[in-house]
Amino acid sequence: MAEHNILGKWGEEAAADYLRREGYTILAQDWKAGHRDIDIVAQKGADMIVFVEVKTRRRGSAVAGELAVDDEKIHSLTLAANCYVKRNRINCEIRFDIISISGGPGDYDVKHIEDAFYPKLIYGRANKTYYGRRG
Repeated sequence: MAEHNILGKWGEEAAADYLRREGYTILAQDWKAGHRDIDIVAQKGADMIVFVEVKTRRRGSAVAGELAVDDEKIHSLTLAANCYVKRNRINCEIRFDIISISGGPGDYDVKHIEDAFYPKLIYGRANKTYYGRRG
């Protein structure tokens, strides 16, 4: 496994440990729906499911992890979360968070961004977003 993949897996475990310490229950890790995945699905209380995208960077990285969650990734997470909600018959509030981890085992910082983004609504053919009316 490539070094960046090892760091990423470690970061997901560190994020899950952080969430547990903060009172979340981990429902799933590395949950897959086809070729889409959700790093962590957690529950906060009885009425909130949280879909968490984890980004891990070595300390001193030029780009903060949370900035790597672009529109394409948000769209992919939205589709995967929709699948999770339907398969598990979820009927409560949902939220999308980002956990950005900087550093490595033994020396790292955790940045937890709650409500980091809202799901992208996609309309029309071929997953194109349409705003307003098309002529």
